[in-house]
Amino acid sequence: MAKAAAQHARRTGTAGAGRGFALLLVLTGAAGLLASWVITLDKFKLLEDPGFTPGCSLNPVVSCGSVMESDQAAAFGFPNPMLGLAAYAVVICVGVSLLAGAAFPRWYWLAFDAGCLFGVAFVSWLQFESLYRINALCLWCALAWAATIPLFWYVTSYTVRREFLPVPRPVRTFFDEFTWLLTLVHLAVVGMLILTRWWDFWTS
Repeated sequence: MAKAAAQHARRTGTAGAGRGFALLLVLTGAAGLLASWVITLDKFKLLEDPGFTPGCSLNPVVSCGSVMESDQAAAFGFPNPMLGLAAYAVVICVGVSLLAGAAFPRWYWLAFDAGCLFGVAFVSWLQFESLYRINALCLWCALAWAATIPLFWYVTSYTVRREFLPVPRPVRTFFDEFTWLLTLVHLAVVGMLILTRWWDFWTS
């Protein structure tokens, strides 16, 4: 099935996707959009009232307010979740389009994958800053992280398996069978970093 789809993609220069992949885009996009929306609303409330405490500020570690007030929360000169509102909306649109039977050209998939690469690199930087610079964890941010990681790996896997990215055959075979493992390991590493960073707090 995957081989036939790759051959079709090479022959026509375009490719659609199955229902499972399309639903993954819709669900991860929706999770990221929800997180971005809630954080944006709380940010506005915080700007209106500096004494406002976001609902997810539960303790000194799980403190969304501390993250929102940090310089890293506006890395490009405006609140990060505003970027998320646009980016995750695009992901949902692509997923819905695929569910409707759309097929996109090679350049579109490569551009989409590049956007996902930027997204996972950006959230990786935010993870480091949150854990080791801001010293606080935002649960809504963590939801966006959890959405972006599988999004990146499965979109990259798609472009590799459709032969839009030129990689050796063993790499294509690995992605065809073990994309779930890459995703699971990535999520587990982030979870372990969070666990060990505040081990004394979690176990006290």
